[in-house]
This record gives sequence, C-alpha cells and structure tokens, in this order.
Amino acid sequence: MGSSPQWAPDGLDLNTPSAARMYDYYLGGAHNFAVDRDLAAKVLAVMPDGPRMAQANRAFLHRAVNFLLQAGVRQFIDIGSGIPTVGNTHESAQRTVPDARVLYVDHDAVAVAHSELILAGNPNARILRADLRRPKDILDSPELAELIDLSQPVGILMLAVLHFVSEQEDPEAIIGQFRDRVAPGSYLVISHGCGEARPAPMGELTDLYRSAADQVTLRTRDRVRGLFTGWDLIEPGVVWIPQWHPDWADEIGPNPETSNIVAAVGRRP
Repeated sequence: MGSSPQWAPDGLDLNTPSAARMYDYYLGGAHNFAVDRDLAAKVLAVMPDGPRMAQANRAFLHRAVNFLLQAGVRQFIDIGSGIPTVGNTHESAQRTVPDARVLYVDHDAVAVAHSELILAGNPNARILRADLRRPKDILDSPELAELIDLSQPVGILMLAVLHFVSEQEDPEAIIGQFRDRVAPGSYLVISHGCGEARPAPMGELTDLYRSAADQVTLRTRDRVRGLFTGWDLIEPGVVWIPQWHPDWADEIGPNPETSNIVAAVGRRP
C-alpha cells in the first residue's frame, strides 16, 4: 500500500479500511488513505447521499450540544469522536461557554493523533484513545478524572458509533455502565444507522463494511429506543435525524427518512 504520510502514526495498518477515516472522507477531509477511499467509493455507489448523511449527523451534533448547554451541562464525553473536522464538539460548546470541558474518545490511531494536534493548548479539551466496548477504560482513565467531574451532570455523546457495536457485544450493558457512573441530570445523545426506510441499499452497505475494521449493525427505531433503558427520553423521542429539534422547518425536508439515521436524547432522572 506504500509508505505512510508524515502525519500518520507509526505502525498504522494501511490494509484495512477504517470507519473513522471513511467518515472523514465523506465530510471532505484529507486524513484518509486509498484503502479507505476505495471502500467509501463502493459505499457511495450504493448510497450516493452518504456525504449528506454525514453532514446531517454533524448538524445534529451542533443542535444536541446547544440543547445540553441550555439545560446547564458544562462537560461532555464524546465517544467515537472520529477525526477532528471543523465544527467539532469543543468548538460548538466553547463558542457559547468558553470553559465547557470536552473529553474526546476514539480507538482509531489517526483520529487520536490529529485530535492531539488540534487540541494542543486547549486546557478544556482532551483526547483519550479507548474503545467504547470497554467502558471502564474510559470511566477510570486519568484523562477523564483530570477533566470531567462525574458528580456533576455530563453529556455523553454516542453519535454514529453504536452501529459499530454488535448485538453480541451487548450495547445496553455498555451504555448501562456509563449511566450508572454519571450524576442525575446527565444526558445521553445517540445517533444510529437505521435501515427501515431503505432496507435494500442499507443492507448492501452493511455487507460492504464487513471488510472494514468496524462492521455495521443497523437497528430499528424501536431497538434504538431500547438503548435508552434507565433514561427519560426528551421529546420528540427517537426520530429521523433531521426531525430532532430542527433549527428551521425547511431543514427537515419532505423525506426525512432518507437520512437513514435516527437520533434521540435521554436524561438520567
């Protein structure tokens, strides 16, 4: 596959596509490799509006962060944060509340390396290399302890990451470990791939991701609702992502289900 560019971490696997780097490609980023672009091209042949889906997910991130800020949340754990691009969580939060604190978490080496570069000099934002599937590695990390006060409300962001957790890996149990450690008044934010509206192309997409490091498990809206066990769902509940607190009516569009992503926010009572 050739040598790594200078910005790539040492020992990087250039033979296996990465979901984080493919997502960077969909958003127009430059921190991806030929193996990522090759698989992304196959995905876009099946789902040409993939970049629009990624942009809808990023827009939801901004709306959810603003909602949590208005609810008084001042600290965030963004799990599966991916490669930093313009408009990430700390930029959204600190634009309104300059001392808002953000801990990013990702297991992709490129995402972590670039986050470290971007966050250098920002005392209120850090990156931790860890895997969502091992919550204790996140919750008991010194990086979290130095930045996040779990005795105060926290926003846990799991955007476009839980569909990389299989049913066998028990996503409810994973989320439950976070729920049991955060203070009442904390929030859980989820966006998740859903194949209900377009089952054929989304099924093909799932098949394509089998060759990537992170394989996809699509879930129905009812199944995503079940992930919020122990959380009070905020209205309007689990909806297509453009429908969750849109900034303006035109943002929803005539066919919100074509986003293929559902979203919801829950509050720990």
